[in-house]
Amino acid sequence: MAKLYFYYSAMNAGKSTTLLQASYNYRERGMHTLVLTPELDRRYGIGKVASRIGLEADAVMFQSHTNLYALCEQEHERETLHCVFVDEAQFLTKQQVQQLTDVVDGLNIPVLAYGLRTDFLGNLFEGSQYLLAWADSLQEIKTICHCGRKANRVLRIDAEGNAVKEGEQIKVGGNETYVSVCRQHFKEGMSARHDNELPFSAV
Repeated sequence: MAKLYFYYSAMNAGKSTTLLQASYNYRERGMHTLVLTPELDRRYGIGKVASRIGLEADAVMFQSHTNLYALCEQEHERETLHCVFVDEAQFLTKQQVQQLTDVVDGLNIPVLAYGLRTDFLGNLFEGSQYLLAWADSLQEIKTICHCGRKANRVLRIDAEGNAVKEGEQIKVGGNETYVSVCRQHFKEGMSARHDNELPFSAV
């Protein structure tokens, strides 16, 4: 029986790498996959999902008004679809998460969604909120803070590396804009270790 999976993490935990590897595994066995990515994220080009370690694959772009069930159903009719992958799933709308549950329940196709859980203020994204509520399986992909603890928050930083505490929820960016930190350093707005903190111990 197909399921809806949500793999969540802070920035730079390897979500896209994991997605690309999983899609490759399906295709290597002669199965057909559909990779979806939000239109607003064009950091790696149009219709591409790419990882920091150099892996990439073609993807179908969607917007906030795109009916993902209809898109998947059309692709399934064209060629039997064995799995759907969603990159940057935090940008899904509530309605689109519902549509993905319909892909699972109505078309019996597994959906694997990968995304951030919270924004730079510590608030849930809309897509993540409903994936956390409705997914059949939740799995955290872990990464670490500069102190060695598990990173579970994201700081938005300015050009000098200072934490930004206000602004629009959605601002697409990479390492120059965001850094993953633990809860303590999120509260402190600390995006990097101070020299006098070395050596440090992971606790």
